[in-house]
Amino acid sequence: MNIGFDAKRAYHNGTGLGFFSRVLIKLMSTHYPQHNYYLFNPKPGSLFQPETANIQEILPAQSLHKLFSSAWRSKWVTKDLQKLKIDLYHGPSQEIPRGIPQTGIASVVTIHDLFPELYPQDFKPIDVKIYRAKLRYACNYANKIMAISEETKGHIVEKYGTDPARIDVAYQSCDPIFNKVEPENKKEAIREKYSLPQQFFLHVGTIIERKNLLNICKALKLVQKDIEIPLVVVGKGAGYKEKVKEYLAEHKLEEKVIFLSDELAAQGKKPFIATEDFPALYQLSTAMIYPSFYEGFGMPIIEAMSGGVPVITSTTSCMPEIAGDAAFLADPERPEEMAEGFRKFYGDASYREAAITRGFQNAERFSPEKYVQSVMNIYNSAL
Repeated sequence: MNIGFDAKRAYHNGTGLGFFSRVLIKLMSTHYPQHNYYLFNPKPGSLFQPETANIQEILPAQSLHKLFSSAWRSKWVTKDLQKLKIDLYHGPSQEIPRGIPQTGIASVVTIHDLFPELYPQDFKPIDVKIYRAKLRYACNYANKIMAISEETKGHIVEKYGTDPARIDVAYQSCDPIFNKVEPENKKEAIREKYSLPQQFFLHVGTIIERKNLLNICKALKLVQKDIEIPLVVVGKGAGYKEKVKEYLAEHKLEEKVIFLSDELAAQGKKPFIATEDFPALYQLSTAMIYPSFYEGFGMPIIEAMSGGVPVITSTTSCMPEIAGDAAFLADPERPEEMAEGFRKFYGDASYREAAITRGFQNAERFSPEKYVQSVMNIYNSAL
């Protein structure tokens, strides 16, 4: 089978949808080597280096297509799909080319979340219109929709009236680099590289209101007399980040929260964490806290559990679905519940060890083998 992928994100996005696309393509090409994989990339990029012979990058060939690469990706690419005899086209980032139903080529779209519908205030108005149009078109015309959680599937049905029979849930797998416990010498090297304290709680995610960092800081205030270790925050932010910093300054908690990107920039270093350093960074922490109000999946939960890191997360959205019985669940509106999670993982060694064991067991639900099998099942049902 000739399988095509929208590969813009794989080649050009460092995190998020790019990370998802790279993991998916690598796993499919290695677990199903009998198929040919064509990666349709609107312009050259360096973030993805295919490692198997059954992967071929396809760039726009005509001058007009090169000049208007976005139009090539969103519509004109259908001519190339026909020319290369693509049997199935997968849009892993919430969109498919317009006109693909008329080609007779089967299509699958992955829907991660409906943020533009649920949180339009987090986007520019023009972007909301564009994202909504692409989402609606994909959900209306793709042969099969691959939702990354039951939560996302429910929102697609609710917002677009899509037939649930057209939507299959495929739980994604984290990058295989997270699926092992790092040796102590590697972890200590990462501690030194990023000037990390001996003990800390960890929060990973963009610093926006939906990720709920302010309430995490309020929980820290509640335990400041009992627990002295700080919170390390990995992620970028703007206006909401400043709101959090104002709260920390008001309550004299500045030293309790380390914004790692800011620390690196102050040292004259690049303000980001190398992908290969994340597993050790997670595993150095006492616990990872992720009390988001809404997620499509919540990948940091699985990244942490796969390496033996206990997790505090939300009672809402998809978090209980993904965390199973392995995490400490807290109402994201109630800092006192998060504070109790801090106390349990900091002060109760037996509770923490039990959570780690359950975390390893839960992570098995998201193994690469189960993931690629569910994706291939969707491909076959779309044909």
